[in-house]
Amino acid sequence: SAVGRGPEVPFRSEAYRISAVARGKELRLTLSALDPAAAPPQDLVFRFGMSGSFRLCPTAELPRHAHLRFLTRESPQRALCFVDPRRFGSWRLGDAWQPERGPCVVSEYQAFRDNVLKNLDDRAFDKPICEVLLNQKYFNGIGNYLRAEILYRSKIPPFEKARTVLEALKDQEQERRKKDPSLTLSKKVKLMQENPDLLELCRTVPMEVITADKQLFDPEHADNYAAFKNWLQCYLVPGMSTLRDRSGRTIWFQGEPGPMVPKGQKPRKTPRKKSPELKADPEAPTPKVTSRASKQRRRAAANPPKSEEEDEKKEEEADGPKKGHARGRRKATAAPALPEPEVPQSVRRSRRISAHRGKG
Repeated sequence: SAVGRGPEVPFRSEAYRISAVARGKELRLTLSALDPAAAPPQDLVFRFGMSGSFRLCPTAELPRHAHLRFLTRESPQRALCFVDPRRFGSWRLGDAWQPERGPCVVSEYQAFRDNVLKNLDDRAFDKPICEVLLNQKYFNGIGNYLRAEILYRSKIPPFEKARTVLEALKDQEQERRKKDPSLTLSKKVKLMQENPDLLELCRTVPMEVITADKQLFDPEHADNYAAFKNWLQCYLVPGMSTLRDRSGRTIWFQGEPGPMVPKGQKPRKTPRKKSPELKADPEAPTPKVTSRASKQRRRAAANPPKSEEEDEKKEEEADGPKKGHARGRRKATAAPALPEPEVPQSVRRSRRISAHRGKG
């Protein structure tokens, strides 16, 4: 598209096949012509950012922000589109993965685990565990909602030092080998499934989403999004606490945050029950409430009427002049009705303002 930030794709073929393979947070597409002599294969590596996705749709109904399109020859024609409303995603030519990204937590689990435990001397592990879980050099594929779910299930405070947490796992693994050196791979897998540690949860928690029967991330289908919301145990869940890490990302957790909380920050606890206003239609117009009206509501809630006489008094005042200055008048004895002189409007306005200020 005209506003797409990715490079032009130098591939033209009348008939070709698209295949894909994922690794962590990256996806590689390979375009292969059905006639090998027509065009050489072309590889593209995508990063999705926060809002990138692929969508297959008719060309007459292209979604907004469809920044790259692969067209079919059928009738009516369709397009496989890379859609990215926020434009945080990108693609680049070639088949190389980003060099600073480590093994995938799902498809390369053993290499991922070894990469973490063998590099605990790296200064990256001086940070809190919640921040290290977003480091794609070691945790390729873990994002903000996944780190919250992983730490919640492992019952690890988010601001505990990462090296302290991971060295404990390394020691446990070595002790297990000493006690039973004949452990086979299948027995190790069984033990990890029964008592998953932090690194094992980095694989099993994403797998719960990937292998789900429904697509849990499709915001266009409310049922699917509701299924994803129901799956969450910590992230965005009422009653959990939140803090911002040093990179400005919000971490959701339960219990104590840990010793490495950024200075000047205190955990905020989200309300357990959402107010009715939050469940209202987001497209409905918000009623305008003036500050004076809101103050009167709070005052009325704090001082409810004590008797029917006070109710009648308030009704009489409501029927009288507005702006509240009538409430400051003292009751006077009845006097014969006399015609009141006409007061200019500007004088009446100034009197109201003076009465209001005097009351304050």
